[in-house]
Amino acid sequence: MSIFHSKIRTNMSRLKLASHTVLEEAQQRGRLKCSKCGGSRMFFCYTCCSLVGMSLQDIPSVKLPVKIDIIKHPNETDGKSTAIHAKILAPSDVTIYTYPCIPEYQKDEVVLVFPGPRAVSVQDMMKCFSESGTPDEAQSSVSKVAPLQRVVFIDSTWNQTNKISTDERLQDLLQVELKMRKTCFWRRQKGKPDTYLATIEAIYYFLKDFHEHCLDKGYDGEYDNLLFFYSYLHSVVNKAKTSAGKC
Repeated sequence: MSIFHSKIRTNMSRLKLASHTVLEEAQQRGRLKCSKCGGSRMFFCYTCCSLVGMSLQDIPSVKLPVKIDIIKHPNETDGKSTAIHAKILAPSDVTIYTYPCIPEYQKDEVVLVFPGPRAVSVQDMMKCFSESGTPDEAQSSVSKVAPLQRVVFIDSTWNQTNKISTDERLQDLLQVELKMRKTCFWRRQKGKPDTYLATIEAIYYFLKDFHEHCLDKGYDGEYDNLLFFYSYLHSVVNKAKTSAGKC
């Protein structure tokens, strides 16, 4: 199955995505057993982080400019999490840990993407890094981003995030918030603002902002395929709601 790109209009954004044909065909075949754990799965196994009924050649592969760590709450339902999308689509750049397992981080090389009173924007994040360097270093966009080695995201329902976000091992990290983005997730959490993003949305929007504001490059869909599964599921859910007269 060859992969080609096309522009499609969704209510999320205008995305450059690989063809969804392979997902449409997989959906028609129905759920299959994961070859590793034997679980009944559609598209991928969220337990084993592996594809089901497809090969790596059938889906896009995304190269990221920084490494991504996802700290997953142990009570987060694997089948409802979008973190697995990032791991499958960018396997060499994404690592998933289950809390309380958190790596030892160097605070000058890592940021935590999570909303809060002390959180800064992506633009201000890079000002913090550049201010810590020499005046000559601050003039170079390459040297400004060089200290940033890894970006941490929390994968959890919003009602369960407090335990992880307040963990002392994350307290010294610069906190970044994507304040101007709104979620398109079909499982909206009651009582939470629409700026609270699904994990894969947060990763995508952070990287898009990082690319434009920190690498000083025009964005041309470099990370759109991180939403490959998400955008397809989004369309399937919307079609189902429309058929049921719910939207």
